[in-house]
Amino acid sequence: MKTSDFDYYLPRELIAQAPLLRRDISRMMVLLPSEKIVEHSCVSNLPDWLYSGDLIVANNSRVIPARLFGIKKRTGGNVEILIIEGKDKLWESYYHASGRPKKGTIIIFNDNWTGRIEEQLGEGKVLISFEGNGSFQDFLLRNGTMPLPPYIKRSKSENKLGVIDRERYQTIYAKHEGSIAAPTAGLHFSSELIEKLKKKGIEWCEVTLHVGPGTFKPVKTENIEDHKMEAERFEITEDAAEKIHQAILLQKRIIAIGSTTVRVLETLARNEKYFKEKKGQTDLFIRPGYRFQIVDAILTNFHLPRSTLLMMVSAFAGKDFIMKAYQLAIKEKYRFYSYGDCMVILGRKWDKNYFHNVICLNE
Repeated sequence: MKTSDFDYYLPRELIAQAPLLRRDISRMMVLLPSEKIVEHSCVSNLPDWLYSGDLIVANNSRVIPARLFGIKKRTGGNVEILIIEGKDKLWESYYHASGRPKKGTIIIFNDNWTGRIEEQLGEGKVLISFEGNGSFQDFLLRNGTMPLPPYIKRSKSENKLGVIDRERYQTIYAKHEGSIAAPTAGLHFSSELIEKLKKKGIEWCEVTLHVGPGTFKPVKTENIEDHKMEAERFEITEDAAEKIHQAILLQKRIIAIGSTTVRVLETLARNEKYFKEKKGQTDLFIRPGYRFQIVDAILTNFHLPRSTLLMMVSAFAGKDFIMKAYQLAIKEKYRFYSYGDCMVILGRKWDKNYFHNVICLNE
């Protein structure tokens, strides 16, 4: 398939720039691909679409304040660093500044910390060694900002929004630090909504996938089959593996919160006979033609044109149906992307009797 098949036009005013007052009041479009129907709903109504015994699986990775601002020691020029992965004080990072990065360049940060470019890694990446008093983690907590995507604009004067981002660009169940972008589908969940789900008998478990740049890497190839996903680290605990394994054995419905959760579940289902405790990496690229192994429904935000995330939901629901749903969302002025609204795509274990205000997209 062509990458251009996944293009669409989105008015800029529909790109959400800030979170809503409450997490669970976002709009939620409900899709039933088997019947080519949709219904407009709200995230707080999610329990109404599920049965007791269903299993929700969410990604509990925690976003680190990975963006740092400094100046070049020699020239005083501004530098923006986005750390990606590393240990102690040595980190692979994206480097943004005037001019190409040079080995040996010293960058000055707040709190008398410095960074030195040790190696150029290509594609805008460098290896930086940081130096300063105390731990790098403490320095990052004091001086780093949340790594919001480029379509969310923040000026230096918007300190209030920056404080809000620290809380809201993070799921309430985030536990394990390592992501440089939020698993955004999970941003819609409040403690009240999770409690409401559990009271209905809907089970909950968590996996971990640390979101790296690969998830959002633009597809630049003409054919989507030629695109290569970058590997991302994941982990599943013994308790979560057992819950998922039992759900499969008992033929319970499994609802994945976000594309990152889908990739963990489908990676394990493809490579393991039984679900079990595991740490690993996945570069699974789910696109149309992929046959899903265990995921029965996906709750996910609206995604960028030509993105691997849009290709994943198209694989689950059908490209033509998804593109029609996106056009409906634009017409109805849904809020798009990270701080925006969401959709829940229901698989074949649901039927049209769940729907009350049907909109048919079969034409």
